Amino acid sequence: MEAFWISAVVVGLAEFGDKTQLAALVLAARYREPVPIILGLAAATLANHALAGLIGAGIAAALGPARLRLVLGVSFLAIAAWTLLPERPRDAPTRSPRLGVWGTSALTFFLLEMGDKTQIATVALAARYQSLAPVIAGTTVGMLIADVPAVFLGRIAARWLPLRLLRALAAGILAALGALALLA
Repeated sequence: MEAFWISAVVVGLAEFGDKTQLAALVLAARYREPVPIILGLAAATLANHALAGLIGAGIAAALGPARLRLVLGVSFLAIAAWTLLPERPRDAPTRSPRLGVWGTSALTFFLLEMGDKTQIATVALAARYQSLAPVIAGTTVGMLIADVPAVFLGRIAARWLPLRLLRALAAGILAALGALALLA
């Protein structure tokens, strides 16, 4: 259960103010169909984080315990620093989608997550916990916790959330995980 909860909290906090959350706002404002947008987000996140989790598990198996601790410690510290940087939204589709709202949402979210800090965090968490299903489930739930309200609340929510504080909290958790990995 620890792998699930840590994964959900870390990714959920890291996602606030992220480009994926901003894309959720844009897609919701553009298409005004929350259910297919949320289902597209869920499918894309699950696929993307499953891929990232498999990579993390492979890295854990290949490196061995000593090198894995070093790589994980440095990775978590780097992701912590990255989390402190604000993100800008990328352009979302503006015309009627050919793939439908679900397909457009799924493709948009999947591509936005490629190489994103939450995907890299998923790789590191899967390597750290070596428990693939709870990490993938946790990171997916964390993404949904952060992004689903953005679909429903739109731009109003962005004004109320203390994004700097949330980024700092996520960075602190990631830095603590990095320090623990390096000191273990």
